[in-house]
Amino acid sequence: MVNPNLVLFYVNNPIESALFYEKIFEQQPVAVFPTYAAFTFTNGFTFSLWSIKAKNFVSAGSGSRSELAFMVSDESEVRRLHDHWRNIGVSIEQDLHKAVFGLTFVALDLDGHRIRVCLPDTDK
Repeated sequence: MVNPNLVLFYVNNPIESALFYEKIFEQQPVAVFPTYAAFTFTNGFTFSLWSIKAKNFVSAGSGSRSELAFMVSDESEVRRLHDHWRNIGVSIEQDLHKAVFGLTFVALDLDGHRIRVCLPDTDK
């Protein structure tokens, strides 16, 4: 079985985006270059930022139509992150609300990528 372990977002400025994600990840990136930045996590996951202005960048798509999601342990952690991110200036696109899968909210990064905080998926 193959396990995905990397998500890559296309951004205008990886250095500025890395500073944004450093605040919400509460850790520094492992690599920062003018056209690329990366964060690694203890669970083996890597999150990277690639400049749309990089020499070899090619993409036929446009827009930010996906989400980076954080599934957290309980509603109090959803609320804590919502309040913390709002306090550090993160743009909230969709405020706290109950969805079919529980309490959630959606923030936006500098390029308009959606960042969701929610509870783990379970069939209740």
